Amino acid sequence: MTAIVILAAGPSSRMGSAKQNLVYDGQTLLQRAVKNALSVTETVLVVLGANREDIEYSIKDQPVNILYNTNWLEGMATSISLAVEEIQSAYLNITSIIFMLCDQPFADADLLKQLIDVSETSDKGIIASEYHNTLGVPALFKQAYFPYLLALKGKEGAKKLLLQHADDVQAVPFPLGEVDIDTLEDFEKLNKK
Repeated sequence: MTAIVILAAGPSSRMGSAKQNLVYDGQTLLQRAVKNALSVTETVLVVLGANREDIEYSIKDQPVNILYNTNWLEGMATSISLAVEEIQSAYLNITSIIFMLCDQPFADADLLKQLIDVSETSDKGIIASEYHNTLGVPALFKQAYFPYLLALKGKEGAKKLLLQHADDVQAVPFPLGEVDIDTLEDFEKLNKK
């Protein structure tokens, strides 16, 4: 069984406001991510941190487990370990985790399902999205990698594991993965598509 963790604890410092609340195609970016995740699995965790009060209301009615990372300032690794610890203690049937961000508007249910489908037939421990000559999120980590995820520190994200264990990564093409919303300019470009 696969859980999906949406990492949404960052301060959106380059945006100047909570990008999780930007509305694209009738939904906030975070609502889109939640909807896509829930269409693939019933076990969805959302990690919030900065701007929590401004963001949480938009998904309160969704059947997701909202975790609050009080250490969000220390970096993404704290959100990852918080989610993995929660999964290991409360969801004993979970054998893999997909990590995704809400600022990739094209990371849809089809892609998430493809990551899961590939993981079921691949002997690789990590199934990662491939775009713009790199590997990244959304990425699925099988249970053997849970200890490695817990060992990440500070600003390290799961990308570190993709590089360290490159021989154990299966790539899934996701050309639109390079579209991510970090600045107002990025968001304006997205809305012109």
